[in-house]
Amino acid sequence: MPGSEMPAPCVFAPDMADQVPLWHHYLLAIQSRESPRVQDYQRAENILLTVLERVHALDSRFIVDYSRDLEAFQFALRSSEDPLDVEVPLGVDSEALLIEESEATEPGDGLAICRLGVLKESSGLEPWVTADIFSVSSEDRDKCCGHLVPSKVLCVLKDLLVAAIVHCKHHRLIPPGSLNAANLKEGQMRLSLLVSSGWRKIRFNVVPVVRKKHRVPALEGAQLKLGFPEGILRRITSLGVDLVPANAQHWRISTGYLLSRLLDALGSLPGHRLDSLSILDRVNLESWQGGSQNHGLTFDHLKTVLLWASTLFPAPEDWADLQGSVYRQLVVLLCCLATRKLPHFLYPEHNLLQDGGLDLGAIYQRVEHFASQPEESLRIHVTHLGPSRPPRIDNGVKALLQLPASDPTYWATAYFDFLLDKFQVFNIQDKDRISAMQNIFQKTKTMGNENS
Repeated sequence: MPGSEMPAPCVFAPDMADQVPLWHHYLLAIQSRESPRVQDYQRAENILLTVLERVHALDSRFIVDYSRDLEAFQFALRSSEDPLDVEVPLGVDSEALLIEESEATEPGDGLAICRLGVLKESSGLEPWVTADIFSVSSEDRDKCCGHLVPSKVLCVLKDLLVAAIVHCKHHRLIPPGSLNAANLKEGQMRLSLLVSSGWRKIRFNVVPVVRKKHRVPALEGAQLKLGFPEGILRRITSLGVDLVPANAQHWRISTGYLLSRLLDALGSLPGHRLDSLSILDRVNLESWQGGSQNHGLTFDHLKTVLLWASTLFPAPEDWADLQGSVYRQLVVLLCCLATRKLPHFLYPEHNLLQDGGLDLGAIYQRVEHFASQPEESLRIHVTHLGPSRPPRIDNGVKALLQLPASDPTYWATAYFDFLLDKFQVFNIQDKDRISAMQNIFQKTKTMGNENS
């Protein structure tokens, strides 16, 4: 391991104090675009809701959901243009449905899949046992008379969307040319619509969902309670889960809304958690992806990194400084890229970096370069040009970042504090944390001596 002595924790080197405004200039540039982005989103959402209202008028089994307003909040945070999911709830009594879990998982996702059975002798479910969305069970011993079939539900919803779009265009309920349904095809688990709002085009993925009470064990864990407002986990747990199509026959739990609620909760805390997420999303788009939306990290990847960082760094002082807040996410992200594992926040056994077609080695190099010399990515105007600063880290940092792969106990605050100190941004004065960080240094130093 590099280094022979544990230096005193670096609060701020003099040259770093000079560059702090650069982070704030970059953030202000991002925030200046938030209001127009929200307005574009709201116009596009209004067009889509007009179509979905017509869908409901044609078939009352599909509900228009006006209650979930977190997509606009996230759209304002982002610079990236990833598609947005819009859920269309099925108005079925979820208590009359039985989740039949399967041992298999959906490739590329990792979350368990299930079938949704309609319990025998349930009353008032006549609209849900019709042939267009239902498959009759062939086994008399089953508790269920049959199952809701995702592929059939999607087919019905697709046809309804087409009919609703034609109606809305004919009656001029939506602006001419505002909605493109060219990608609305059979066999997709999400129904894609491209909506124009001014000069911006926003892609929505329309997804049928069944909402049902179901435990999410991770939300009951003690670790999560450290980084989130008191009581928020209990309120989120009470919402239940969304079940969305996984394949033609099976459904899966969708955690998107639960994670969005957790992100929204972080926004109620003092500090720069969401500001630092906005910065990294912009840097990801401009520097790590080179302006391309394909085969790179997504906003959801970065959102997961922030959620983990919030539990690893629960103290308010960790997020008081903008630069320090960014680096708290960076050290977690670099560790995940080096070990090729980003655990799902609510289902940690599932790896979000698996089967995504990502060139993790190339992404790691770009993220490490930014973490070592962020200035060139943060300059947005000629007046921000300045002398190049030396790298903050040496070549041995990747070996340190890979430690959690061989020993999961490193996935802890002391280890990440140690990494922050390597990047010269550890600014915590708590004696217990400094002591724990120094213990990690001694442990890595001993490992380095044994391996040399």
